[in-house]
Amino acid sequence: MNGSPVPPDGPARSASGPSGRTAGPAAALAAASEHYLRGEPIDMSALATELGVGRATLYRWVGSREQLLGAVLAEMTERTYRVATRGVGGSGADRILMLLDRFMHAVVEAEPLKAFTEREPRLFIRLATMPGTIEDRSTELLTREMQAEIDRGAMRVPLPTRTLAQAIVRVADSFMYAHYLGGNRPQIDQALEVVELLLRPCGDGAAAARGNGRGISGPA
Repeated sequence: MNGSPVPPDGPARSASGPSGRTAGPAAALAAASEHYLRGEPIDMSALATELGVGRATLYRWVGSREQLLGAVLAEMTERTYRVATRGVGGSGADRILMLLDRFMHAVVEAEPLKAFTEREPRLFIRLATMPGTIEDRSTELLTREMQAEIDRGAMRVPLPTRTLAQAIVRVADSFMYAHYLGGNRPQIDQALEVVELLLRPCGDGAAAARGNGRGISGPA
């Protein structure tokens, strides 16, 4: 599930749903997100009717149901991230760890996510842990956050920033969703311990200098 599941074509020129919202890819994503936030299942036939278009048109706009759900979850990931960043202080590795702590707790405690995972746990795990839209969005957000710390001189990294961000996202996912993979509960504390091992050397100038002799890394 690579690439953008919602084509950047903009709204359709003529279709308009019963709600009065101009129908198009963005409207489909917005409507699906509203259903998700209410804890409701996303049904493609019902969504097409709501938007006042046929199923074929809806699929042309958003791809498959899985692609649409991936786009919805990616949007929710960014919303949760934006909230988690509010009031986060500190700098460097401390700031990143605090942000991840707040973000991961917010994710596992979100009621819409609980409703979705109760209905379709296997689908959620496939969407959330495989390379694709959700991982790409999470990696992009974390890359920007770490790059800001690098640019301020608060962090040094021995790897391209995006590579490190992607590794952290995958570590966080594996622990955060451990209870869907046979564990008893989310393992956020363990995730943070592992991420700290990745980040602390990045805050150490000597360690960074040893990493390929490049000093501060630029964007991937």
